[in-house]
Amino acid sequence: MIIGLINQKGGVGKTTIAISLAHALTLKNPSESVILIDADPQQSSLNWSEIREADLPFTIIGLAKKTLHRDLSPIIKNYKHVIIDSPPRVSDLARSCIAASDIVVIPCTPSPYDIWASEETVRLVKEATIYKENLKYLFVINRKITNTAIGRDVSRILEKMEMNVFKSQISQRVIFAEVAVTGKTIFEIDPKGKAAQEINLFAEELMLYE
Repeated sequence: MIIGLINQKGGVGKTTIAISLAHALTLKNPSESVILIDADPQQSSLNWSEIREADLPFTIIGLAKKTLHRDLSPIIKNYKHVIIDSPPRVSDLARSCIAASDIVVIPCTPSPYDIWASEETVRLVKEATIYKENLKYLFVINRKITNTAIGRDVSRILEKMEMNVFKSQISQRVIFAEVAVTGKTIFEIDPKGKAAQEINLFAEELMLYE
């Protein structure tokens, strides 16, 4: 399955989710190979991989090309799961990421401003469904503040807008910042912690759409 993490608003946590999800899927079934496609010209995922001291637990390559949807097939033929970390802006490259995906995951922080900013992403995805009828897309609430109702409230707002939303949510935790600066994943830093549990629940729910 090709999973596109896409939102035209920057700062919603696409790269952190992409890295965490890639390792979660790798750990769930080591025989099923995982590749992370860094399609962001800023190369955040690739930069993360370069500061690692240990071997990568999954494959990462850069492919920030507007022809990504055409060029991807020979690259991913030996991989069970493909995750695309997309650029944070409306562009031909973003459209190519959407066209390449089987399911589009739209990370959204629990803020009405992020919901409004995500409308452009939804428009792009809906445009793509004209040519790719089976394309699925769902929001995932990221950086939820623990012990507050705001994540649930934002989910209700999205559902009232007739948007599909994952039941699993990802909270704002210091460990995700550690991922960016250490070159490790949450499963290497604290494999039994709450962040790892949330990402695992998200991965399990996501696989239901496979």
